[in-house]
Amino acid sequence: MEINNKINWISESLQGLKKGGLLINIRTIDSPIGAKIKVDGKWVLNFCTNNYLGLANNLKLKKAAKRAIDKYGIGPTAVRTIAGTTKLHLELEKALAKFKKTEDVITFQSGFNANIATIPALVGEGDLIFSDELNHASIIDACRLSKAEVVRYKHCDPKDLEKKLQNPPRTIRFGAGKTQNRKLIVIDGVFSMDGDIAPLPEIVKIAEKYECILMVDDAHGEGVLGKNGRGIVDYFNLHGKADIEIGTMSKAFGVVGGYVAGRKTIVGWLRQRARPFLFSSAMTVPDVASCIAAVKILEKSDTLVKKLWENTRYFKEKMIELGFDIGKSETPIVPVMLGEVKAAQEFSRKLFDNGIFAMAIGYPTVPLDKARIRVMMSASHSRKELDICLDAFSKIGEKLGVI
Repeated sequence: MEINNKINWISESLQGLKKGGLLINIRTIDSPIGAKIKVDGKWVLNFCTNNYLGLANNLKLKKAAKRAIDKYGIGPTAVRTIAGTTKLHLELEKALAKFKKTEDVITFQSGFNANIATIPALVGEGDLIFSDELNHASIIDACRLSKAEVVRYKHCDPKDLEKKLQNPPRTIRFGAGKTQNRKLIVIDGVFSMDGDIAPLPEIVKIAEKYECILMVDDAHGEGVLGKNGRGIVDYFNLHGKADIEIGTMSKAFGVVGGYVAGRKTIVGWLRQRARPFLFSSAMTVPDVASCIAAVKILEKSDTLVKKLWENTRYFKEKMIELGFDIGKSETPIVPVMLGEVKAAQEFSRKLFDNGIFAMAIGYPTVPLDKARIRVMMSASHSRKELDICLDAFSKIGEKLGVI
């Protein structure tokens, strides 16, 4: 068989995506990430990234990275367990444990890796995972890798979760060497596409009642919810109730990297069994140093978090007044619901033509009939920039018959 024949299905699949308006267009950025960015050679207002607190181009973070490069160089060239752990890695883990008010922290290369590392290390064949139906792709992939039985419960529905716990699948068998089945409940703290907040107090009660390990992915809660942006656990004052908190440094903290915060026993186990920790190179030192600087900023002041929420409340109120459907968002993630993916893509193109960068989100990220423009708020936006964005939405919305 010729090579071309082997991969014909890929070409056909790509054509199918293009025909259905589902082909992802990857734009090129040529500037620091801020309220304004240069995209495909054009300066536009940025309502697209997860730069919640505007730290991605912060001077303190950049200086910290440069100092770290001068002292340690660029790359670790080793995994954490061989020669990839510096004093800065340990300092970051200590700072994050203090910030999150947990016993211990272990860092990873990304939030995605943190999920991939954690779930397969805690559960396996013969075990049960109860996962919210709208959990992030990294959670879904981690569940698959674990080989545990996955039970999906209705989105943010504690009653359905409890019903599923009371009636587990009958196909479950004990894994090798196990005397009982482990149970893990995993949920996003803030859902990245809809911006709604998980009903964590109810989930905690259920986890305690049915003796389940509770894992919360707080990627979009950090820097957003709780005192000084400590996240969803702090927001609900549930410290010590969630066994595991997954975090990322790539959103509110403005850098890159991931971590697991939680009980010392669990974190200690991950240091022995988490495969991305054991078999993938450590976070680079400039990234680690920048993360430390970001945590220090949040520890000292809540000014940026307050500004983020000020911008969020203003923008949402005005969008609702204009007549847009922004779903059930409770956070700085603002989904402007448009339904059909082609309608969302056209709206996004017209926004870009008007100097606004806000991406269309369609299938498979969201269901086929729930395409939207996802508008991301930031503390870096000025009131004038918010008004410019609102004016563009108003004009395009009227022209396309959305409002």
